[in-house]
Amino acid sequence: MPPHDPTDLVRQLAHVPLFQGLPADRLASILTLAHERTMDPGDFFFREEDPAEHFFVLTRGRVKLTQLTPEGHQVVLSLLGPGDAFGGVGAFGEASYPIGAEAIGEAAALAWTSATMRHLFEQESTIALNALHFVSGRLHDLQRRHRQAMTERVERRVARAVLRLAHEAGRPVEAGVEITFPVSRQDIAEMTGRTLYTVSRLLSGWEERGLIRSGRQHIVLTDPEALAAIADDLPAR
Repeated sequence: MPPHDPTDLVRQLAHVPLFQGLPADRLASILTLAHERTMDPGDFFFREEDPAEHFFVLTRGRVKLTQLTPEGHQVVLSLLGPGDAFGGVGAFGEASYPIGAEAIGEAAALAWTSATMRHLFEQESTIALNALHFVSGRLHDLQRRHRQAMTERVERRVARAVLRLAHEAGRPVEAGVEITFPVSRQDIAEMTGRTLYTVSRLLSGWEERGLIRSGRQHIVLTDPEALAAIADDLPAR
């Protein structure tokens, strides 16, 4: 992987919720406290229950956040792209990570020790306030997802997951909107808490209706508006 431009990294940090509102010179100073971690495909920045020793900001590639059920099944909680932060629980006093962070393809991230982050919270009121907003936002998101899991039809929930992937990592192509990283039907099943059979049946049905095109770990949304209608529980066109 090519080296990063420090100026570009400072610009990335300015968009990280935890560091928003800080001047560029302070961001540059915070950058000097970090070191870079690089991962090959399938490597973990950390696994569930590992000591929570670092806070990360992804600078290249993609990462999926996962958690294991008591039965040993992996659940995909979120997919991250450059600029996204993860692994901050140690800075809030947690001893271990409650989730795992696995690289999808080659990936790189800036890493600060949890002790460094706690020191920054004490020194920078802006960072401390941003942290409170960040945690509050995550809590509301978890509540929303729990409500959706309990009340939404399966088709609506899967449509929301596919649209979220397209929003986070989609690019326009001639056929529609392509999800730009490998994503399998199993990944979507794990994200939505549904079986592979159910998700495969839904995606195959959408493909027959011309809403998507899919291949091995590859999805193109050919009719995003129709999928949005499903996600919003609107009548079929």
